[in-house]
Amino acid sequence: MIKKYTLLLWTICSVVIVSCSGDEDYTSIDEPVLISPVNFDINSVPYQTLSEYNFYEGDASALEPVYGLVPYTLANTLFSDYSKKKRFIWMPSNVKATYDGDHSPLNFPVGTILIKNFYYDNVLPSGDTRVIETRLMIRKDEGWIFANYVWNEGQTDATLDMSGSFTAFDWEENGETKSVNYRIPAGPECHTCHKSGEIPIPIGPKPRNLNLTYSFEDGVKNQLQKLIDMNYLEDNLPSDIQTMVKWDDTSQPLHERVRSYVDVNCAHCHMEEAHCAYRPIRFNYDSTDEDVNLGICVEPDTNLGQGLTHIVSPSHFLRSVMYYRINSTDESVRMPLLGRTLVHEEGVQLVYDWIESLQMTCE
Repeated sequence: MIKKYTLLLWTICSVVIVSCSGDEDYTSIDEPVLISPVNFDINSVPYQTLSEYNFYEGDASALEPVYGLVPYTLANTLFSDYSKKKRFIWMPSNVKATYDGDHSPLNFPVGTILIKNFYYDNVLPSGDTRVIETRLMIRKDEGWIFANYVWNEGQTDATLDMSGSFTAFDWEENGETKSVNYRIPAGPECHTCHKSGEIPIPIGPKPRNLNLTYSFEDGVKNQLQKLIDMNYLEDNLPSDIQTMVKWDDTSQPLHERVRSYVDVNCAHCHMEEAHCAYRPIRFNYDSTDEDVNLGICVEPDTNLGQGLTHIVSPSHFLRSVMYYRINSTDESVRMPLLGRTLVHEEGVQLVYDWIESLQMTCE
């Protein structure tokens, strides 16, 4: 589809240069400058409806971005009840993000919008795609704010709603019918995960999670390079950015896959300055090079019974708190605490395989 972009043309489009001999004229024509049609007033956001931002071309629920929205994915993504996600970054002109280390989110400038759409394919009974919600993080002068938009039944628009809600539906996944009572988070729930101390922060867009290729409209390119090309990121990145392995890549070592899995699914609470920092584990990737931070042979600080002896008991998954929590839907014990109501079966299998592969003995 050919997109209609707003063009800003320089007032002076050509300059005639006469050579010393007067024999030749040269005409220089400047290239048109593309301007994003996104509607953004930092003093007015968040708007009451998603359509007011003008993020998408044509049918809004198709989530086809206008110029200026840069799509991206992550090496590892949070499990959210098997929902699919489309992510975009938008920035106003004349500002750029900066690198702040492999393991820290990019330092985004004021005016940045991080956009994450949650949707399901094959929603029953029609079998159509249904967009459930769109979550924004908007960088204002005072810091990041959250704005959650709930899509209407007609899939024509979404309305700002920070109160939280549930929506129940069935969908088909790999030939199997699944059911979910999907949780759309309230504002405080967003803050529970997206914070350092009490300061709101993004989680996903870290260089280690972004340093991979993506098929953009203009071709396959490294995502960080694309941000540089869009003038969204300073061109001073180190050449040796550490990239996380994908947790579901079976060609990679099992231990590394588990480190990636707990980083994206658990570390937002289990790291320094996070919601569960009082627990004796640190699941952020740059800490799990030490077994103790993964909970191996670490006794739990809460007695859950059930014969659970350690957070991770090598070769004994039924004694391991980690396995017990991720395999539960009971709100009082499940992990993660927020963001899911279903068991991530593939993640549970990964953790099971890993625990059973561990050979050390706890003293």
